Amino acid sequence: MASAPILITADEVNCLIYSYFQDSGFQHSAFSLRSEGRLDQSPNFQKRIPRGELVELLSKALLYTEVETHWRENTLTTNCKTGFSLLEDHVCSEDSSSKQPVNLATLSMSSSLSRDMLNVRTLEDVDMASKRKASTPATDDGRSDKRARKDRGTETPIQDSTSQTLDGDSINDMVLFDSAAKKLKHARSPAHEEDEPDPLAIRLLSAHATEVFVCAWNPTLPHILASGSKDAIVHLWNLPILPKDSSVAAPPAAPLTLAYYPKEDQGDLTSLDWNSDGSLLAIGSYDAILRVCTSTGELYFSNPKHQGPIFATRFSKSGKWLLTASLDSTACVWNVKEKKLHKEYRSHSDCCLDVDWVDDETFASCGADRVIHVMNLNKEGIVKSFKGHENEINQIKFNPTRTRLASCSDDKTARIWKSNFVKGVFSDECVVLDGHRGHVSGVSWCPAPSPEGHELIATSSFDNTARLWDAETGACLKVFSNHKRPIYTITFSPDGHWLATGSGDGWMHVYDVKEREKVWSWRSESPKRGIFEIDWQKKDNLNRIALALESKKVAVVDVTRLPALQRYATS
Repeated sequence: MASAPILITADEVNCLIYSYFQDSGFQHSAFSLRSEGRLDQSPNFQKRIPRGELVELLSKALLYTEVETHWRENTLTTNCKTGFSLLEDHVCSEDSSSKQPVNLATLSMSSSLSRDMLNVRTLEDVDMASKRKASTPATDDGRSDKRARKDRGTETPIQDSTSQTLDGDSINDMVLFDSAAKKLKHARSPAHEEDEPDPLAIRLLSAHATEVFVCAWNPTLPHILASGSKDAIVHLWNLPILPKDSSVAAPPAAPLTLAYYPKEDQGDLTSLDWNSDGSLLAIGSYDAILRVCTSTGELYFSNPKHQGPIFATRFSKSGKWLLTASLDSTACVWNVKEKKLHKEYRSHSDCCLDVDWVDDETFASCGADRVIHVMNLNKEGIVKSFKGHENEINQIKFNPTRTRLASCSDDKTARIWKSNFVKGVFSDECVVLDGHRGHVSGVSWCPAPSPEGHELIATSSFDNTARLWDAETGACLKVFSNHKRPIYTITFSPDGHWLATGSGDGWMHVYDVKEREKVWSWRSESPKRGIFEIDWQKKDNLNRIALALESKKVAVVDVTRLPALQRYATS
């Protein structure tokens, strides 16, 4: 029986290249190819092309070429030290002692292992990566994504070159983290069989029509959960806790839908932030429009001042001010009561990627220009600048007492700046948290200190690991390596007992901070498995985790119904 023919059309290649341009932030090139190739008329244009598909196909072609090159009659060279390249001829460092007979089964198993390891590195792993990595101010080509790279095509979301991840680390380097088989074993087995939750512990909420990027519990109305998706839709869910003796759960009521349709097609939601009394919700979007709505769903105000995607929205503690960070290189402070811009800060020379408040007068901002600036509403100019990172800074967070600032960067490090920000006493001294092998995508401060009384901090990375650090000494206390793909979100429980991580592999792992071991895991059972954001709620008798999922759903985990976490469920 003849095998089916392999067909490759120019139109398919054009669509793959168009998708590659989109992923890399080459917006003008993508627009030109779309127009000249008449892709709007192509039946392939509407098909979903996974992030990094072109790079993955080229990587698989290299794998085939490697096998083809090293296959000699009935032997396979297995000890070649020379790497393969798309643009260079391969000169094999062949060692005759490394040749050995190989049957098809062995070759198949070897290729499968190579593919498993390759999957850790391809762009499909970083497909919907950090929300702070967007492309330059949106074009009108209709397929911009907030998780495309913001710069001029030299890097991918949280990663360097689109033809390599982990800044050029080889596949063999990835083996240092763990073997593919070991990772698969850990990923697919529950933490403990006896710790299986009851059927009501996990609820999946379905209403969004596209990927859910962000979620946030209301701080004073704990039954309200906000979630936002790629199509600019925000849902407000009413989720009262189920009685402890309940054995059956009624389906959740239909959410309140806030449909603020974006200009053009750039509507991806990037940020949800409640003010301290839970009356207002600030919404950041890729369409550059700031929106603030009430807890009952009414639009409080909106403003199109920003000229690029808004990646962070932060209310001050009093709720008087709202701070925004944008790809247009600015940070803006808004007067919430008067519903207008108070002041625009153009201190960064490149994209402003994150902001955080010290108090009602002072805030910090970070950017792709590798600099952190401290600003004061009552002072002109920059109060203090912190330099030291060697690549763009993805996130900044003050510790609970607002005395120290943590930052994380594409340079594979996080830093803790030791100034006393509350007192306005600044120093360039910092603790460098060095150890990750990929871009550091997030930081989270532990609300509880270590047994030694030192603050703890956790970091997540695109090297598929999370790390727990002593924030005082910079010592790495534990490397958590259970994930198979980049980690998108990391957070401590409000009591500091647990650390939760969410990844592109669809797994959420929960770790015991004191014992520094994994105690419970859950996986999104969908072909699109990514977990983009985790928000942990602990208030009165409520202890719940909300997860924003690539599968277009929102997951809510009732911690009080998880046997593995019961000892702290009501403490």
